[in-house]
Amino acid sequence: MADFKLETLGLHAGQEPDSEHGSRAQPIHFTTSYVFPNTDTAASLFNMELGGHVYSRISNPTNSVLEERISAMEGGVGGIAVASGQAALHLAITTLMGQGGHIVASQSLYGGSHNLLQFTLPRFGIDTTFVDFRDLNRIEAAIKPETRLIFSETLGNPGLDILNIPAVSKLAHDRELPLMVDSTFTTPYLLKPLKHGADIIVHSATKFLGGHGVAVGGLVIDGGGFDWTQRNKFPTLSEPYQGFHGMTFTDESPVAAFLLRARREGLRDFGACMSPMNAFQIMQGIETLGPRMQRHVENTRAIVNFLNDHASVKKVIYPELNDHPDNKLATELLPNGVGAVFTFELKDGRQAGKKFIEKLKIFSHLANVGDAKSLVIHPASTTHFRMSDDDLLSAGITPGTVRLSIGLENIDDLKQDLKQALKFL
Repeated sequence: MADFKLETLGLHAGQEPDSEHGSRAQPIHFTTSYVFPNTDTAASLFNMELGGHVYSRISNPTNSVLEERISAMEGGVGGIAVASGQAALHLAITTLMGQGGHIVASQSLYGGSHNLLQFTLPRFGIDTTFVDFRDLNRIEAAIKPETRLIFSETLGNPGLDILNIPAVSKLAHDRELPLMVDSTFTTPYLLKPLKHGADIIVHSATKFLGGHGVAVGGLVIDGGGFDWTQRNKFPTLSEPYQGFHGMTFTDESPVAAFLLRARREGLRDFGACMSPMNAFQIMQGIETLGPRMQRHVENTRAIVNFLNDHASVKKVIYPELNDHPDNKLATELLPNGVGAVFTFELKDGRQAGKKFIEKLKIFSHLANVGDAKSLVIHPASTTHFRMSDDDLLSAGITPGTVRLSIGLENIDDLKQDLKQALKFL
């Protein structure tokens, strides 16, 4: 289905009507395991000589449809569905490296990702250097002999730094390193990172892909274009793995070696598999991704303009505004829009932010983005509270910063809700 457009792929990729009953909707395979017809087939499945399912921690027919669908939409060679966006990031990193590995990452990341890289992974011998990804020289300077990965978000959370994927991927590839991006905020509707040079994509499918706040999940997509055999930089892929009969993954699958190890080791041993019910719910969201993202962007543009003109607002941070440092890049990489999440700063700081949030009636105060419903949060005290004041400022967060995720409600109702809440400041 590679020739079809994104909206069509979102409805059809990876699935045909159920052959037994003719079900048009994808069945939910609620099973832990699968009956083998005979002992030889069982042995072949375990040894990867046959395609099929053994245990739902490793693969499941419902999850497989979701994996094929997101891979088709992103233009990858395959995908893996996992329990959360955090699980996707952890799986990708630990598939590539172990003790002694090093990552160069953007300083503008989701707080949970920043915490994983700064505090958790060093316990296991994986270190990260955080830099401003707008400055290619700083990225270059941060690369060490032990660096194995360049990582950023397509849109920084919450400052909305736009990753210059073509420039950063060229830098990474010149140094024989893969570029991994978190494309949660953009989705394949607004941006396809693989086309611009990225190698691996991770998503929190909990957000825009699912779109309705009912299912937690993560996705990893392999672009299939990176050479994992080079100079023994990636022994997890290019050297025999005794945990799977001495298999060398680059020999077994030269195109999708990363994906193969991520499933055969990562899902098997780390165990962060996605529930088939969550896979089904996320697929329902993906079916309407195109029209939802259009409405998200339309509503967001209207709200950005409304707040930008309000007397109580000090600054609105959105790349489509002329004063944003990535405005030109936004027009080049994101012609269909820069998404539905943005921040603004109230003039009276932290207390004003708290009062504003508590007076809203339509906007839900919670820790999520990408919902059909409009959401609000105060990052400094919630999603990014583990970060130091200096790290917060580097990520574009001040005490008065408020993050909005604009939903699908009537735009006049959203404006009125914001207007009445701002009156109390």
